[in-house]
Amino acid sequence: MTGGIAPRSDLDQAEITLHTAEADVANDTTAVAQDIDALQLLVGAPIDPALLSSSIEDAAARFALVPAGLDSSVLLRRPDVVEAEWTLRAANADIGAARAQLFPKITLTGLLGFASRALLSLFTGGAFSWSIGANASYPIFRAGAGRATVALSEAQRNAALADYRKAIESAFKDVSDALARAGTIEAQLTAIRANVRAAGDNLKLANMRYRGGIESYLTSLTAQQAYYNAQRTLVNAELLRASNRIALYRSLGGDSPGS
Repeated sequence: MTGGIAPRSDLDQAEITLHTAEADVANDTTAVAQDIDALQLLVGAPIDPALLSSSIEDAAARFALVPAGLDSSVLLRRPDVVEAEWTLRAANADIGAARAQLFPKITLTGLLGFASRALLSLFTGGAFSWSIGANASYPIFRAGAGRATVALSEAQRNAALADYRKAIESAFKDVSDALARAGTIEAQLTAIRANVRAAGDNLKLANMRYRGGIESYLTSLTAQQAYYNAQRTLVNAELLRASNRIALYRSLGGDSPGS
């Protein structure tokens, strides 16, 4: 820099920070445009900009929190579970018996809307555990076997039953995973927001010391970079929270848990 106030390396560092921020803005602008295109493709019509959220926080706030005491029966509306049940019906299964034998009747959420103890207990040791009878296929297929017009092999029935069991396990695991993330994201956001405040205070002090001739401009620039990175981390965490709520709704069947 002219006048010998600061070395050229300080200017280079400042330009690196500037260009990094410019690249981030360009990337985020592209992501927003792509999301709008995807949304318009989904609804089949142009989207009124007034209907779009102004921020990640605004978008996340539009998702109602999952209520406490949510019954596991909501998972029966998931497309994969519905498909598996129709496959069983095609194999002349008694769906009532299949649900009684294979579908856990539990409460998914506890008092705070997080995973209930009953849900967590299904994955003790990391594996899905649910007690069923050793001959579960007998009562499930017994009722329809006599009415079958086409004889199905035992292998076909076992395959349909295995697919149904897999769909149920996936449904409960998806919900458990989403609720587990929801149970920690707020604590993570609180810590990150505190970090942003600390980085902001540090930047103010660094600028004051630089203007007072106590510190070099590089110290101020380093504080700026730390503050910027802290803000980016906060944005990513807020995006994660919004994505988690979407994942939770999807795991429950795709719409409002109360509907």
